Amino acid sequence: MKDMLVQVEPLIPALRRYARALMRDRAAADDLVQDCLERAVSRWHQRRDGSVRAWLFTILHNLAVTQFRQATARGRQMPIDDAGEQELVSAAAQEQRLIYQDVLGKLAKLPEEQRAVLLLVAVEDLSYADAAAVLNVPVGTVMSRLSRARERLQQEMDGVAPGNVVALRSAK
Repeated sequence: MKDMLVQVEPLIPALRRYARALMRDRAAADDLVQDCLERAVSRWHQRRDGSVRAWLFTILHNLAVTQFRQATARGRQMPIDDAGEQELVSAAAQEQRLIYQDVLGKLAKLPEEQRAVLLLVAVEDLSYADAAAVLNVPVGTVMSRLSRARERLQQEMDGVAPGNVVALRSAK
């Protein structure tokens, strides 16, 4: 045990420096070093001949990589006391789902040729020329169908039934 203490103790400041550079947070870095030292002590008998310094830095680095992966999977975490209103508020997912279903329903009401062009250009991000090649129509036809599809979809979203739009003239 004394042999381990003599070899590990002088390396702690360097481990802390490296951990702080990796974590960019003093408390998280200190926790990482603590975990590293705990692992090194519990597995001291498993170490191979060679540099203790390299072995400790390897443990520290691998623990940091594991923490980064876990943080990515879990998302950002913070104490609730440190969280502001922006972090605690989230939009209702139900409303977005209803809007999504509404748009899909209105999209289904479009004529097939308009819906196909709209999906190819707006959703699949094809160029007009590529969409024209897929549909085997001229580029001008793609442009006019797309224009009509967008206009009709906008009317559906605004609640104005297509065909019920009447141009008003001013009477003098």
